[in-house]
Amino acid sequence: MRMDTLKRAIGLFACFMLLSAVPFGAMAMPEWTFPLSPEIISNREGYLTLANKEVLLSGDYEPDDLVTLTVRKVYTGMQMRKAASLALEEMFEAAEADGCILYVKSAYRSYQTQKTMYSNRVSSMGYDDGLVQKPGASDHQTGLGCDILNLEWTRKEKMNKDFAAAKEAQWMAENCWRFGFVIRYMEDKEEETGIKYEPWHLRYVGKEAAQYMYEHHQCLEDFTADWQGYLADWESRGGSFERLLLQLNQLNDVIVLETNDEGEEELSIFY
Repeated sequence: MRMDTLKRAIGLFACFMLLSAVPFGAMAMPEWTFPLSPEIISNREGYLTLANKEVLLSGDYEPDDLVTLTVRKVYTGMQMRKAASLALEEMFEAAEADGCILYVKSAYRSYQTQKTMYSNRVSSMGYDDGLVQKPGASDHQTGLGCDILNLEWTRKEKMNKDFAAAKEAQWMAENCWRFGFVIRYMEDKEEETGIKYEPWHLRYVGKEAAQYMYEHHQCLEDFTADWQGYLADWESRGGSFERLLLQLNQLNDVIVLETNDEGEEELSIFY
């Protein structure tokens, strides 16, 4: 019997055994119809983590997979989470191929760094002008947010919405979703985000979520309310998110293809 045929047959049998072990009443969950998978919505990787004035990160929140950025940047040592860093490499390469040279101006910032920046800003201005977030409210603390500019704008003392006219900003607005990023603070979403328009601030959410948000013209607050509203309705109709994730994980772990010493694929079941 061919390997793919054998795999399919054993897979069907294993699925039957798994499902038959679950009481009938426990299986009667409504169909999951949200466009994104439960695995993405579960936010297991933390890519959908929200940080704003209403949802504050704790003072000890720090990603455990920060890496030093290898892309073009204004100073050394800047960090982001690994997935975001790899996505930036891919995006910078694509932008350069289209004649857009990008630079990272700011990336991960710790709670303490944000606290110092906020205090300094308020002291110098005499009031909170909304351009520097309170500690715990900064998207930068997630390790997934970054400020990206062209060379001309890296030399300016202050950033403002006029950057949106630059070809690099327009390229990012049209293409960043393809690499898992969104414009975090959109021009017509200031009421939802509580932040003024920042065409330079990108946020990594993963390719699937980024495409969904781009196509539905959503900021992260919109998207969070969207999937949470769907989940609440789904569970009110008899769904159990924890049980659904458990079932999906069980089915994904039933069949595993391994490679033996000769480089041939072998079947591993219930591993």
